[in-house]
Amino acid sequence: MTPTTPNPAVPDVAEAVAYVELQRLESRYADVVTRRAWGELAELVRADCPIVVDVRHTKFEFTGPTEYGEFIDRAIQRFSVFEFVLLNMVFRIDAQRGVAAARVYMQEIRQNVSDGRRTDAYGVYHDRLEQGSDGRWRFARRHYRSFARTAEPRVDTDLDVFELPVIPLEEILGGD
Repeated sequence: MTPTTPNPAVPDVAEAVAYVELQRLESRYADVVTRRAWGELAELVRADCPIVVDVRHTKFEFTGPTEYGEFIDRAIQRFSVFEFVLLNMVFRIDAQRGVAAARVYMQEIRQNVSDGRRTDAYGVYHDRLEQGSDGRWRFARRHYRSFARTAEPRVDTDLDVFELPVIPLEEILGGD
């Protein structure tokens, strides 16, 4: 049997190809952050990409990979171990238009430099992804929000839990 090349002109095949490419993009982002390879963000994030990082009591806003990478770098300096783990991803894809929306659940596994204590954070990204003229998918808009994190030692629960934010994927996909 001879393998066949998928035909992106067929809508279901084009969507399946896009799905794999989007998973690779999200996975590559997790790898870049875990390795602290900030220079590689420019390959993944559009230069004009608006990014919102909402960590419950504080909201930060950035544009593009450089500002974003500098922020993350400063934020994770306090950890001797930092691993970005993808937990689940859901996509809504319009392959014909070259746009997609994603809801990405993630965990940060961390160890504090100051006291050696392990801490975890859980959050969700709502992403708009766009395919460039070169055929590569990139982040076009990101919105992150924390929904749980390791509680302070003086608290009797393991996690501080917040409201789970949900932005409808159709809303992200439709916004041009």
